[in-house]
Amino acid sequence: MDLAPGSTATAADLRAALEATGYLVDDDLATIAWLATRLSRPLLLEGEPGTGKTALAEALAAAAGVPLIRLQCHEGIDASQALYDWDFPRQILHLRAVEAVDGAGANGTGSLAEVEAGLFEERFLVARPILRALREAPAVLLVDEIDRADDEFEAFLLEVLSTWQVSIPELGTVRASVPPLVVLTSNRTREVHDALKRRCLYHWLEHPSLERELAIVRSRAPEVAEALAAQVVRVVHAVRDDTELVKPPGVAETLDWARALHELGVRDLDTASAAASLGVAVKYREDADRVRASLDRILAR
Repeated sequence: MDLAPGSTATAADLRAALEATGYLVDDDLATIAWLATRLSRPLLLEGEPGTGKTALAEALAAAAGVPLIRLQCHEGIDASQALYDWDFPRQILHLRAVEAVDGAGANGTGSLAEVEAGLFEERFLVARPILRALREAPAVLLVDEIDRADDEFEAFLLEVLSTWQVSIPELGTVRASVPPLVVLTSNRTREVHDALKRRCLYHWLEHPSLERELAIVRSRAPEVAEALAAQVVRVVHAVRDDTELVKPPGVAETLDWARALHELGVRDLDTASAAASLGVAVKYREDADRVRASLDRILAR
């Protein structure tokens, strides 16, 4: 699957390629992802945790056969962590080697200016995710949980996404020969600024329908018996209906729970097996207590 802007692939082709990796999409998501490749625009995915935002970037890279380069955002992340840094320990070793050579009487190591310039050669450059994505294109750059970063980092990212280039004072400007496909994800812990949103194509990801989630389990965990998979999916959907949960289980938890029950040898989900393995799907004590109290009612449906 070719994700380059000049590709003749269609949205239907992209959907088929994604489904071949095990990632099932609807027409809306396949279309907006395809448009992101055609228009060389970043794709901003928002939604609850566990709806498949990160997995889409992974599937796009797998479908295209290109590297997935991931930048995990966090509070306090800055440009150096995303772009590049210098390998300070190796620079120190280089200086010591120069001193040792000079101390041994071997002249010709160059002037002080040449030695200093040598500290900032390509061999000492540590490329972080954004620089790697510009250099290694075609690639998929995943900027995960952009809502955890601050305003200054968003402004820096917007500049890079607008020009597809960065300047390294010691080495010059690095431009992407082919713009990477950029996928940004947000759990909406805060609003992403309008300037960044305007640069991106946008899609809100909901939890999948019961039928689609069952199809995902069949595709990604074919070893799980059909009846057990259907029971797990129905229980997870019933659990998600409880709006008071701290964090409802996502698709990844559904898959993990189905696989865990399969490993336990469970063929028919009952209250005992569900309660014993609930920690695979529910990760907060308050949620676990709440779900355990209602398991009999859920399973009786």
